[in-house]
Amino acid sequence: MTEQFENISSVRDRLKDGLSQRIIGQEHVIDQVLISMLSSGHVLVMGVPGLAKTLLVRSISELLQLNFSRIQFTPDLMPQDITGSTLLDKSGGSGDRAFSFIQGPLFANMILGDEINRTPPKTQAAMLEAMEEGYVTVMGQRHRLPDPFFVMATQNPLEQEGTYPLPFTQLDRFTFQVLMDYPRPEEELDVVSATTARLDSPLEAVVPANWLSAALQEVSRVEVPEFQIQRATRMVRATRPGEEGVPEATDELLSHGAGPRGVQAILATARSRAALNERNTVIDEDLDAVVFPALR
Repeated sequence: MTEQFENISSVRDRLKDGLSQRIIGQEHVIDQVLISMLSSGHVLVMGVPGLAKTLLVRSISELLQLNFSRIQFTPDLMPQDITGSTLLDKSGGSGDRAFSFIQGPLFANMILGDEINRTPPKTQAAMLEAMEEGYVTVMGQRHRLPDPFFVMATQNPLEQEGTYPLPFTQLDRFTFQVLMDYPRPEEELDVVSATTARLDSPLEAVVPANWLSAALQEVSRVEVPEFQIQRATRMVRATRPGEEGVPEATDELLSHGAGPRGVQAILATARSRAALNERNTVIDEDLDAVVFPALR
């Protein structure tokens, strides 16, 4: 293992120590967010309000020295409200007019898109284009987003009237779909005690600002044996009704299966999980841990 590869695991431990100053519980959510980040993926979180989703993303951005932006999606939000807009301004002292681009909140390293199902499809499409392409297009001009670029979007499972749930065909823009539930009784007591007893202090960064970019390169070097690629492919093919040799339950319970992007998501996140656990080769345990959030 290289020195940088070992550092990924140690940084994970320091990140968790830092997050524990603000976030109590939600261990599986933290793990899956970190795995997705290290595979250059995005996360869709399903959970009711008040479960510290904003605090989690903002805290990770502080610990990794990344720029953070929160977008509260509403029914009247337009695409230019998140991508930015081009304005006609006077340039310099000459009085000449020229177009200038004003960046929107998407121009940050970490984005929390709160309640993405509350905004119309055209604004959702602008968000999803940015996630897929790493660019935004305004008045025919493409503008590159910061690198790294990570989105954690949330869908509120309550109050579905007047909302615009993401179409199934667009859900695969997210690497993981994470289910965020209420804390356990003892954790909720700790949350209430901590938040009523003190104010949050700033978190101290655990790594330089360029660490994540280097870590992404290191994760890409984790080996995926051929038999693990075949296993991941069999898992995904088993979700497709009508495929030869799939379980009977597939035909009964599913109308459509996952495509090749499902295999890619499983293998990419399995690499991240292996790196976080100080392994340079993907094993069965890695695939088993990521298959459900990836296929959701």
